[in-house]
Amino acid sequence: MARIAVIGGSGYAGRQIVAEAVRRGHAVLSIARRVPSERVHGAMYIEGSLTDVPALLAQLVGVDVVVCAVPPRGDMAGLVRPNIAALVSTLPEGVRFGVIGGAVSSLVTAAGERIVDLPSVAGDYMPEALESIGILDDLQAAGGSLDWFHIHPSGGFEGWDPDEPTSSEAGWTITDASGQSSVSGVDLERVVVDQIENPRSVRGA
Repeated sequence: MARIAVIGGSGYAGRQIVAEAVRRGHAVLSIARRVPSERVHGAMYIEGSLTDVPALLAQLVGVDVVVCAVPPRGDMAGLVRPNIAALVSTLPEGVRFGVIGGAVSSLVTAAGERIVDLPSVAGDYMPEALESIGILDDLQAAGGSLDWFHIHPSGGFEGWDPDEPTSSEAGWTITDASGQSSVSGVDLERVVVDQIENPRSVRGA
């Protein structure tokens, strides 16, 4: 049984991960700026923020795995990347770190360009896309012994997606017959907790 902390544990991705990890018998700490009214039975909930790394480190004492599920949008735009960098540089030895990124870091094909490089990714979404890519770039460039993994869902991954399996984990975009790319919370939570229990990606995406 692992001791898992999920930063952003009350968001769509975060709460799915919390629920699946608890279901599998792990000790789970959900950290968010506000404790939700609806909670997963068996998880521990505390208030905390990625923007306060010193306080966050105090809350993470004793955990084995930290998963960050905070998207770089809204009032967190421009703040996620630098604070993740600050956090991973000060995590205790042996703590594994995971990030739920964006679909923009996925490859269009197994050997092709990334989604972020496509002309269709532009406008208001570009700052979020570039920050998401930057987080992955920082992890790939980091030295030291930090064990990390980065998981990027498919193009369609929001609260409206069905909570039933839709696609499997891959390093490139998976589309259906109509060209749509989508992954549900059920798929994502399984991939993340599988990665924690049986690492398939060590220091990689």
